[in-house]
Amino acid sequence: MPAPQRPASQAANALASPALANIIALAGIATPLAAWAIKAPDIKNVLLAAETAIVLVLASSHIWLRRRYITLRRAHNLKSMDDAHYYELVRAHVEREITQNYEEIANGHMRVYASDVPRLSVMLVKTVVEAQSEPQRILAADLTTNPALLTRRREYLTANRQMIESGGQINRLFIAWRDDLAREEYARDLLALINQHRQIGVTAGLAIRDRLRPEEAVDYIVFAAAAALVEEEQGDADYNNGRSTVYFQGVERWTERFEGVWGHGAHCATMTLQTYENLTRPMIDADAWDADRVTQTIDAA
Repeated sequence: MPAPQRPASQAANALASPALANIIALAGIATPLAAWAIKAPDIKNVLLAAETAIVLVLASSHIWLRRRYITLRRAHNLKSMDDAHYYELVRAHVEREITQNYEEIANGHMRVYASDVPRLSVMLVKTVVEAQSEPQRILAADLTTNPALLTRRREYLTANRQMIESGGQINRLFIAWRDDLAREEYARDLLALINQHRQIGVTAGLAIRDRLRPEEAVDYIVFAAAAALVEEEQGDADYNNGRSTVYFQGVERWTERFEGVWGHGAHCATMTLQTYENLTRPMIDADAWDADRVTQTIDAA
């Protein structure tokens, strides 16, 4: 069910309605005609003043609408299309999709599906730098069920590197299941992924998913204090599936959630990762994996 509109939105929609514009336009035509027809000077002056007010209202309304709404050009000659009816149906369908998207973003959020998620992620990173939003920082929490999947997001990683090179900071929290961390193949992929991020300047941390509350084990990215991209349905390897929402309001709660999981001191995410790495990297290098020892270390971290 769509959310009820706020009074301000209802008022804005009323002001932008074609019916109101038509009424004002008719009044603008009728007023000078009445002024010319009436002989009484006092009434004529009142009508001319009203006409001036109507012109000012129309001009102000035009400026306001141009600032608030996007104007899209339509084909002026449907007969030039080979199949005018077919073209009109396609145009109406595309226009409806565009309108729906802009209604969402006008209300402070935007839903994104499938392969558009990586593209939008790149745009959001670049816009943090372009807008010089403060703080110049990105906080990313990854539900790392498949570390190898994350290594394939080359454009996103490139945008991350460019942001860090421009003076920004990125903290990335890898959230992993305890049993996955005890598997050698998973550990190899995870450590390779961490190396990839560190090479571009990302600060990495690790959180054990088994210890987190459901609302903490979420895939999301906080861009400065401006936006939060929350992944509601995780994408597959090719991002044929996946659904996310960008929120431009209430970003602070996502920042607080990240900082709460990241933590401070001896049990913060960076220390947990360091403990895990200190044990597992030598095991992998020596080809001497010990799952029981890894599990004990995770439990003690």
